[in-house]
Amino acid sequence: MTEGVKDMPSPKDAAPGGAQVKSAVRTVELLEYFAGNTGMHSLAEVQEQTGYPKSSLYMLLRTLVELGWVETDATGTRYGIGVRALLVGSSYIDGDEAVAAARPTLDRLADDTGETIHLARLDGTNVVYLATRQSQHSLRPFTRIGRRLPAYCTSHGKALLATRTDEQIRRLLPEKLEPLTEHTHTDREELIEELQRVRELGYAVDREENTLGVRCFGVAIPYRHPARDAVSVSVPVARLTPGREQTIRDALMDARDRLTLATRHL
Repeated sequence: MTEGVKDMPSPKDAAPGGAQVKSAVRTVELLEYFAGNTGMHSLAEVQEQTGYPKSSLYMLLRTLVELGWVETDATGTRYGIGVRALLVGSSYIDGDEAVAAARPTLDRLADDTGETIHLARLDGTNVVYLATRQSQHSLRPFTRIGRRLPAYCTSHGKALLATRTDEQIRRLLPEKLEPLTEHTHTDREELIEELQRVRELGYAVDREENTLGVRCFGVAIPYRHPARDAVSVSVPVARLTPGREQTIRDALMDARDRLTLATRHL
């Protein structure tokens, strides 16, 4: 199963009309599988990952293709996410009050730093990117809206985890963490120690923990507790001097204050 699918309720536990619920759960699981595994996949690949009977899986895929939620390649034998999913994702972001309230501050932070800015939301053990402002420099990181990354190896993810208690973090994360780079924390207790420093400083730092050559600084937006949204500034290490780092931290803390005011009504 793909990440997120394993946490879904079992159709066996559904109320009357279980067959309909089972079909709905399988549909959502398929869409989450394609969303988390880009590119095109054969029926055998999808069947191996989901464990669904091949005949019912084929019929479900064909229905989703007809409705535009899944697409096929020229041969009609490989499947991937369809354009309808983009429409739903765009609708979620367009209608989100926190994203709308944050836009002026994200614009200002991008102007003040000249670097790439991200707004992200905690979703289980991951952060999902909701908005971005690209740096004008030719050397810059690029992250698409909707991308998911483990919270423990991003600055905004760590800023959000730091608003949870140590016990909540232990329940949320496994003891051993999967590394994305050689700098990623792989021990949960070491991460928890760092999160204590994040609480003291008020911001988190990603030291090339998900992308080599890029350092990020992140702060949580405290309009909810524990926080669910955070903003970050990403900077190529080659452009990051001590003075530059201080300027970015100051701008980020100012942005946090502005975002706190902008989202106080939510």
